[in-house]
Amino acid sequence: MTVPVISVLRSNYPDIKITVLTTKFFSYLFNQIPNIKFIYFKPEHKTVTGLFKLSRQINKLKPDQIIDLHDVLRTKILRLFLLNKSRNTIVLNKGRKEKSSLIKGSNLTQLKSMHQRYADTFSPLNINLDSFEHFKKINIDQNNYSFKSTDKLIGIAPFARHACKEYSIQNILNFTNLLNKGFQILFFGAPGKEEERITKLCENKANRHVISSHYSLEEQMAIMSNLDVMISMDSANGHIASLFGINVITIWGATHPYTGYGPLNQAKENSIIPDSKKFPNLPVSVYGSNCPKDYLDAINSIKGEQILERLNQII
Repeated sequence: MTVPVISVLRSNYPDIKITVLTTKFFSYLFNQIPNIKFIYFKPEHKTVTGLFKLSRQINKLKPDQIIDLHDVLRTKILRLFLLNKSRNTIVLNKGRKEKSSLIKGSNLTQLKSMHQRYADTFSPLNINLDSFEHFKKINIDQNNYSFKSTDKLIGIAPFARHACKEYSIQNILNFTNLLNKGFQILFFGAPGKEEERITKLCENKANRHVISSHYSLEEQMAIMSNLDVMISMDSANGHIASLFGINVITIWGATHPYTGYGPLNQAKENSIIPDSKKFPNLPVSVYGSNCPKDYLDAINSIKGEQILERLNQII
């Protein structure tokens, strides 16, 4: 979700030197933003000693400004080691109090999007960030993929980090059985157990395809840029697809789009949430990590027909 903000920063301020601290894997998300350098966070940096070593790499750059767009324990420790005492380090305001009130049911209102919160972090520097331009669609016609790129391409990313944000495989199967047989259905999942589960969904189905371990992140992004619609849980794939201006239908469970974690520039109707009469306390979690037992399966109360209705409106 920081990618659109860094993209606008580069576009609006071409002379600023930008170094992003991230993992090498996630650095590929920035591949359409020119003139960015990276410092890679590695497994060896996970300890306090490792963070100190990482800080020495950063200090060698002699940065004029440190901007923490994460504000977690690890970055707080890292900030202690950084030698920019003469300048303020600017830290993201995550809106923790507002989100806590939302979870407690104090007031069910749409909170500021995280994209906007990331952009606002630059405001003390009089840097205004808006008007993100979508990434360019990537030509994949020359690639020998198992799916027909000339057909309607429907992406489905059924997995999430936490169980209360994950639509059941049975519901995914029920939904895909409702789809037009002329669609090419591309399932996105991680290598291992996720790949095994979506492989079973695709068995003996000529129009269903697994997009997983045989594709790099860059290749997956290229494929996503050609989708007609992405159907995702409250998870990363939806955010990546939205970078390309793709319509993203998100399926929500214990979490909620009002927390500000919806994909970029999506219509409100693209968020499918459980019936508030059956689950009146939604949202009960911001990230899905702490979920009451009676809301763990709320996401599976959503019928495939509801998702199909929205899909048909888009396509």
